[in-house]
Amino acid sequence: MVIAHLPRTRHRHLDVDGVRVFYRESLPDRPDAPVLLLLHGFPSGSHQFRRLIDMLGGRYRMIAPDYPGFGHTEAPEGFRYRFDRLAEVVEGFTDRLGLDRFALYVFDFGAPVGFRMAVRRPERITGLIVQNANAYEEGLSDAARDMIANRPGVPGAEERVGVLFTPPMTRGQYETGTPDPELLAPDGWTLDQHFLDLPGRRAAQVALALDYHTNVAQYPVWQRWLRTHRPPALVVWGRGDPFFTERGARAYLRDLPDAGLHLLDAGHFALETGLDTIAPLVDGFLGRLAAPAR
Repeated sequence: MVIAHLPRTRHRHLDVDGVRVFYRESLPDRPDAPVLLLLHGFPSGSHQFRRLIDMLGGRYRMIAPDYPGFGHTEAPEGFRYRFDRLAEVVEGFTDRLGLDRFALYVFDFGAPVGFRMAVRRPERITGLIVQNANAYEEGLSDAARDMIANRPGVPGAEERVGVLFTPPMTRGQYETGTPDPELLAPDGWTLDQHFLDLPGRRAAQVALALDYHTNVAQYPVWQRWLRTHRPPALVVWGRGDPFFTERGARAYLRDLPDAGLHLLDAGHFALETGLDTIAPLVDGFLGRLAAPAR
C-alpha cells in the first residue's frame, strides 16, 4: 500500500502592531516556491483552506492568516474593527514576513481586504484567484443588499445584523446552494460558531457588518485597479451562493477579459465540496504564473 505524502504545515503567531496574528504556512519542497496568500471569508478563518494547503503546499508557499476578530488571532482591547483596519493588519503581516511578491486568493471578506492591499501596492500582486468574492454591484443578491443597508446610525441595524451570528445562519451559509449537503462535514460551521461565541467576538462582527457598505463604495476603485493592472486571474464561483450571485462572477470578465471563469454546482463555501475541481485549477494557474516567459 502506498500512502501519499502530505506536505507539512506550520501553525504560527506573529505580532503585527499589537495584534497576535495566527497563520498557517506550508513548507514547500523548494525554498523559492511561488507564494500564495489566502484570505478567508466570514465567519470562517484560515481553517477553511486547510485541505487546499495539504494538496498544494508541497509546490507553493501557501500562507493563510486569521484576521483580527476571527479564528485564533488575538486583537487588543479597543481594536477598531473596520475593513480598512483589517487590510492594514494583513498588509503589515505580509511586511513582517518579507513577502515582496505574491498571488492572492480572495474569498468573501478576502475581497475587501485583498483589494485594498492591491490598490495600495499593486506591484506586489503576481496574480489573482477569486472565489465567491464580490466586487460588482450586480453580484449582490437581494439578501446581501438588505444586510448591507444596515450601517451605523440606522435604527435597528445592530439587531438585524445580529441574526448573522446565530448557529442556524452559520450552518446555512455552508448548506444553502449546495446540491448535496451530506457532502459537507459539520466541522467548518461548528468551528466557526465556536469562535463567533467567544467573548468580544460578536461585537467585533457587528462592527464589521455595519462597515460593509464601505466596501460597495470601493467597488469602482477596485474595478479600476483590475482594468489598469490586468493581473492574471482565475475566477471560481459556486453558482448557488445566496449572497454573491453568478452575475458577480461574470462581471470580472469586463475588466479582466483574459481571466479563466469556472462556475461550479456549489454554494458559498465552494471549497468544502468542490476541492477536487478547485485544487487542480489553482495548481494549473499558479504553475503558469511561475513558468518562465517564452
